[in-house]
Amino acid sequence: MTDWQHYLDEHQEQFIQEMLDFLRITSISGLSEHMPDIRRAAEWVAARAQTAGMDNVRIMETGAHPLVYADWLHAPGKPTVAIYGHYDVQPVDPLDLWESPPFEPEIRDGRVYARGANDDKGNMLIPILAVEALLKTRGELPLNVKFFFEGQEEIGSPNLADFIAGHKEELACDLVVSADGGQWSEDQPALMIGLRGLAAVQIDVTGPDHDVHSGMYGGAIQNPIHALAQILASFHGPDGTIRVQGFYDDVAMLLPEDRERIAAIPYDEEAFKASIGVDELFGEPGYTTRERTWARPTLEINGVWGGFQGEGSKTVIPSTAHAKISCRLVANQDPESIIEHITRHVEAHTPPGARVMVTPYESVAGAYLMPADHPGNQAARDVHLQLYGKEPYYGRSGGSIPFCTLFLEALGVYTVNFAFALRDELQHSPNEFFRLSSFRRGQTGYCLLLDRLAEMRG
Repeated sequence: MTDWQHYLDEHQEQFIQEMLDFLRITSISGLSEHMPDIRRAAEWVAARAQTAGMDNVRIMETGAHPLVYADWLHAPGKPTVAIYGHYDVQPVDPLDLWESPPFEPEIRDGRVYARGANDDKGNMLIPILAVEALLKTRGELPLNVKFFFEGQEEIGSPNLADFIAGHKEELACDLVVSADGGQWSEDQPALMIGLRGLAAVQIDVTGPDHDVHSGMYGGAIQNPIHALAQILASFHGPDGTIRVQGFYDDVAMLLPEDRERIAAIPYDEEAFKASIGVDELFGEPGYTTRERTWARPTLEINGVWGGFQGEGSKTVIPSTAHAKISCRLVANQDPESIIEHITRHVEAHTPPGARVMVTPYESVAGAYLMPADHPGNQAARDVHLQLYGKEPYYGRSGGSIPFCTLFLEALGVYTVNFAFALRDELQHSPNEFFRLSSFRRGQTGYCLLLDRLAEMRG
């Protein structure tokens, strides 16, 4: 057993109690009344990083929720790795479904139950403890390390892009390692190498300047709901293919090796259908379901409204009709360009007698795709083999994690997702939990990973 392994074992009870203290802080970023708690959590993280032995520990302002920066830069000629995580959490509603209060953590059957246990406080504490173990036992780290822990991830990191752009020199590194994420299962590791991006708009269609009598005006004017239905129907062909001109122009095509990696991951289509109560799957032809949800772009109608919504009948032609649209994007697609394509498509398919406005939402994110054979992934793969005795799956996600794209675009570095949450741990839901076995395994994993990454070229 190495000295650092002995240190981790010897201090495990202390580390668990510290995690419980961290989880007691009500750092809900989406509720303004908890802004003081966000700062209290930042202060806790800063103090813990300093205790671990990091230098230049400070709380940095972003214009809203603060973030915590720290570094240890005493390994000349070695790579510099930035470790990312977030200390803010989701709201806890519905409160009555919690078996124990969400900010009064309880340990039951080897699991700690609390809001943020899985996402991301338990996870982001792990690399701090690993760094401490190495510094206390060796007196140094095998490479240069920077901590970057934010407090607004759960609301989309709205200030993060500007912050990174204004601190490029300070945040410069060779690789980012994310402590926000997870593994495939308790006995199967995974590397997340791809994430879809996001672009979203609202479509507002206007006809008459007020709701009018359908008997007096029906057949004489354009009905905005009819016009909206025509626009929405124009987005897709019968087979699910998107008909917006230019939408697919920049899509990174799936290579044979990409499809092989995806196909290598177990998938139960019947279970997938049963989990959401559908009898049949549907989507773009020529791709498997997992390829469509992980690596192909989509355009979805998220909501439609207009006209009379109350009980009974009201015979009017409404003045307006509305729809919300979101697109999940893949590598090489630019969100702004996609919004332009959609806007032109809507204008071209708006029938006579209706006026239309397309308004983009601020929540945009570029897609993220990391080469599977990147040295960072190779290092993580080697560590997973030591931890699990198995090759990791190389997976992707249909959702978005904006910071991966932000770091790549602003700093030119990729992010290795190296975290230990599991999918059944009810993140964002009542009774969220984190396995203590994962908490301990992650500490070993980070010590091994930092040693392995030190072999990368700086």
